[in-house]
Amino acid sequence: MNNIKTIIFLYLFVIGLVGCKEDQKKIEAINATPTQSLEEHSKKLNDWFEAQFQEEVSESPMRQTYLGMKTEDYGKWDDMSSKKDAENLSRAKKRLSYLKDSVDTSQLDKATLLSYTLMKQRLENEIEDFKYRFYNYPVNQMHGIQAEIPAFLINMHRISNKSDAEAYISRLDGMDELFAQVISNIKIREKNGVLPPKFVFTKVLNDCKNIIKGKPFDTSKNESTLLADFKSKIAKLDFSEEEQKELVANAEKALLEGVKPAFDSLITLLNGQQQRATTEDGCWKFPKGTAFYNNALKRTTTTDMTAEEIHQLGLKEVERIHNEMKAIMKQVAFDGTLQDFFTFMKEDKQFYFSNTKEGKEEYLGEAVKLIDSMKSRLDELFITKPKADIIVKAVEPFREKSAGKAFYQRGTPDGSRPGTYYANLYDMEAMPRYQMEALAYHEGIPGHHMQISIAQELQGIPKFRKFGGYTAYTEGWGLYNELLPKEIGFYSDPYSDFGRLAMELWRACRLVVDTGIHAKKWTREEGIKYYTTNTPNAESDVIKMVERHIVMPSQATAYKIGMNKILELRENAKKELQDQFDIREFHDVVLTNGAVPLNVLEELVKDWIASKNAKEISAVDTSTSK
Repeated sequence: MNNIKTIIFLYLFVIGLVGCKEDQKKIEAINATPTQSLEEHSKKLNDWFEAQFQEEVSESPMRQTYLGMKTEDYGKWDDMSSKKDAENLSRAKKRLSYLKDSVDTSQLDKATLLSYTLMKQRLENEIEDFKYRFYNYPVNQMHGIQAEIPAFLINMHRISNKSDAEAYISRLDGMDELFAQVISNIKIREKNGVLPPKFVFTKVLNDCKNIIKGKPFDTSKNESTLLADFKSKIAKLDFSEEEQKELVANAEKALLEGVKPAFDSLITLLNGQQQRATTEDGCWKFPKGTAFYNNALKRTTTTDMTAEEIHQLGLKEVERIHNEMKAIMKQVAFDGTLQDFFTFMKEDKQFYFSNTKEGKEEYLGEAVKLIDSMKSRLDELFITKPKADIIVKAVEPFREKSAGKAFYQRGTPDGSRPGTYYANLYDMEAMPRYQMEALAYHEGIPGHHMQISIAQELQGIPKFRKFGGYTAYTEGWGLYNELLPKEIGFYSDPYSDFGRLAMELWRACRLVVDTGIHAKKWTREEGIKYYTTNTPNAESDVIKMVERHIVMPSQATAYKIGMNKILELRENAKKELQDQFDIREFHDVVLTNGAVPLNVLEELVKDWIASKNAKEISAVDTSTSK
């Protein structure tokens, strides 16, 4: 019996040895396989980024159109249901899990590591912010769906052939279903205690009624906004008279059966909510509204600044800019107080274009000249410049009454649609001559157009970075570029330089008023009073701004905080590099990584300074050795 046990033991021992040898061979084989290079690891992750981007684009017909793509979805709208929000959350969690569990960051090159960091942060924020998804107003006077959807069709949906025209009609027809999703989400918000203040409703109801006014909605001689747009687009193409008639008839049918029911349903909802709305303006009125606002500030500024710190910074900046304005008063020999000077700038006719068709055309023409003049000086300030062109347009009549003062709309990456600087010429008293330069530089060149177009044209970075955005970076760059032209001789007219300061003052006041309304429970009227006391802006301008604060909590704080950070980083670089500092290189560092959070921008600038210093030391060492 013992012999049998011994034999069995020896047999198992031998088998074990063979197994160990086989395992060892496997281990040796694995070790003998060359490890993936940094380049291969980075490519794998960048391929993953691309796949995620394409997945998002494939699910968004509207985003495809914004990107200049015409696919089989050209006639469809996005899914804006709450079910889609839940699906997006689930996807974000899966993506974050992949990044954390499957990516070895030590095996990534520098550029891909930055992309990893940005994507990981974006996903973490998306997951954390899901609880606040119903804390905004889908219908508001600044960017509500009632104005954005018609503007999308007018400005984004290009018609080059019959298929494109049919896709436009399909979108008209599908508007009822789209609005039904939005209406459902608005009802969820009200149930959760999120309802716009009373003043919003008059404005958005007016927008809604403007869209369903004119043919084919009524018997007036004028065509409705969307019908006029459709007919204008197909008239430029080589359709037979019969084809044109058929397309127009189908468009009119879709307007009556898709667009009118959509807006009628929205108007009914808004009329009801208007009766229930209050005059409480700040988001402190929401359940957990203070936590929401603090989170919004964090996302907007990409800093950890508190509402109180932002408020105090605003007060300090207002005082500084007032003092610089007083210096200009002396320069132009104005006798009186700063408030007297504000009144003079508001009321003197020399500073305003006429509120006529001719006056508005003159404004647009002057804006084009300003941008063209700045284009001729770009080589002094920039290495990388955008290939995309820019045009200047007035905000369309159907939304000009409620839209903001000025804004930029990005062009397509392939250049088929240029970037657009929109000027709101509804109230010419809100668009004084002395602010023209600053506005054109901010929205156009070298502001948003350069920053956004360069990002879209970058090579070697994932598309989510090309088309992504951080408000403090984007708007900080815009405001920084109101100042930059002064440093090369622009704003030669002291009144125009006052206008630049007035624009910066406007953004400094935003820090005070935004936090005042949402953290200190200021009323709409208190916000209006602060602006009218401290700025030279028209009352209509002031009212729009305060109402913007109310419906877009935190957004307006981005400008001054972003500008201050860019100036701080530039001054630090000048101090560190001294004679080695080149403003063109500094701007390249800021622009050629796409939009980034301010803390990441700071690290990029520090790396650039370190690399410049290292080169200088290396050059000295080489010279010494010779």
